[in-house]
Amino acid sequence: MTVKEVVKALNLECLTGGEELDREVNGGYCGDLLSWVMSKAQSGNAWITIMSNINIVAVAVLTDVSCIILCEDVTPEEDCIQKAEEQGVVILKSSMSAFELANKIGNLI
Repeated sequence: MTVKEVVKALNLECLTGGEELDREVNGGYCGDLLSWVMSKAQSGNAWITIMSNINIVAVAVLTDVSCIILCEDVTPEEDCIQKAEEQGVVILKSSMSAFELANKIGNLI
């Protein structure tokens, strides 16, 4: 399933993206401790978090996740959005909790 298909299925808000929306999502990872996410998230995962600062972009690049999904209506800082666009990192937004998102993504893929 692609990021674009996940966006449509879960009615997510796209904050950044482009051709990166065609990336495959092969699983998910929930986490807010960046060092932990760096050691546990896998390439192609949808990363669900409440973190919204610029450091999430670096972690997304290092782990090669397919997208970052900000849950609970978290809004990223403007410099985070700009850096994500520069680095080709997809950031999505949802009002759902991390638990709800993980459950729904798990049922999709």
